[in-house]
Amino acid sequence: MTLLLCTQTDIPTSPPQIGGADFTVFRTTKSKSRLNFLSLLRGGYQDYVLGDAAFDYLKERRGNPPVVHGLRTFEPQHFCNQVPFMAHLADKGVDILNRQEIGTLAEAGLWGSIRHHGLMANTVIVSDDAGQFRVGNHALCWVHTERLLQKLMPTTAKEERLVTMVRDLVWRFYKALKAYQQCPSPQSAPAFRRRFDRIFTLRTGYEALDTLLERLHRRKNELLKVLEYPGIPLHTNASENALRTFVTKRKISGGTMSQDGRVARDVMLGLMKTCQKLGLSFYHYLGDRLGIGSEDHPIPSLPATILARA
Repeated sequence: MTLLLCTQTDIPTSPPQIGGADFTVFRTTKSKSRLNFLSLLRGGYQDYVLGDAAFDYLKERRGNPPVVHGLRTFEPQHFCNQVPFMAHLADKGVDILNRQEIGTLAEAGLWGSIRHHGLMANTVIVSDDAGQFRVGNHALCWVHTERLLQKLMPTTAKEERLVTMVRDLVWRFYKALKAYQQCPSPQSAPAFRRRFDRIFTLRTGYEALDTLLERLHRRKNELLKVLEYPGIPLHTNASENALRTFVTKRKISGGTMSQDGRVARDVMLGLMKTCQKLGLSFYHYLGDRLGIGSEDHPIPSLPATILARA
C-alpha cells in the first residue's frame, strides 16, 4: 500500500508537500487548487480520460446531470492532452468559459487518467483537510482535527470545562487508535466506531462545540480510515516537518527569482529529504549522479530503492 501525506502552508508561494515513509516531493504550482494537485498525481502523463472513474468522480462531486449524461459513452474516451479534451467538451455544448463547471470536468478527466494508468490504486491520502487533497481514498489528520477544538473561544467557565472534557475524550480515543495500530484486530473495529459515535454525537448545550462535533461526525469514515489501513499515520506531522526545511531555506535566501529556480529548489529539497528517509548520503548521491563519486560504491536508483521497500 502506498501512503501519501499531504499538507500545505498558508503562504501562497509555498508548495504542497507529498510524501510517504520512503520519499518526499515538493512541487510549486501556480495555485493550490485541486486541479493542480490532481495534475501532480498524474505524474508525467498529459492525457485526459472519460471513463468509469471520471464519471464516478463527477457523481461524487455532484456534476451537472445533463452535462454528465451528454458526455457518457459505452467505451472510455481518451484524449492525448488538454486541447482535444476541451474541444470535445465544447462540441458537447459545455461552456468552457464557465470556470466552475469546466474545472470539475477537468478534474474528472485527470482522475480518469490517473486511474487509467493504474495510479493511486492502493493509495491512502492523509491530509490536513485542505480541500484540494480530498480525493480518492482520503483520511483526515487527527492533530488538525483536534486543533479545531482548541480554536473554540468559550465565554464562560462552564463552556471552558465542556471543551476540556471533549478534548480529553478525543485524546483518549486517539491513544486507543495508536494502540490499535500496534496490534490491529478487525473484531474490535465496531467498538471503535461505536465509541466514536458516543463522543461526536454528544450534545453539551454549548452551541459552537455541538456544531463542531456534528460537523466532525460527518467525517467519520475519513477519521477512522486507520481501522481499515492500520499502517497509515494518524497525523501529518511528518509532512509538516518536511515543509520546515523549505520555509527555513526561503527565510534565509529570500525565495527564488525565476521558474527555473523554483523547480531546482523543489527538486533538490525533495531529493535531499528522500535520501534521508532511505538512509543514503545526499552528498554521495549527488557525487554519484555527477560522475564524481566512488565507482566501488554506486548509489542505487532512488525509484528502484523506493519500490523495493514498498
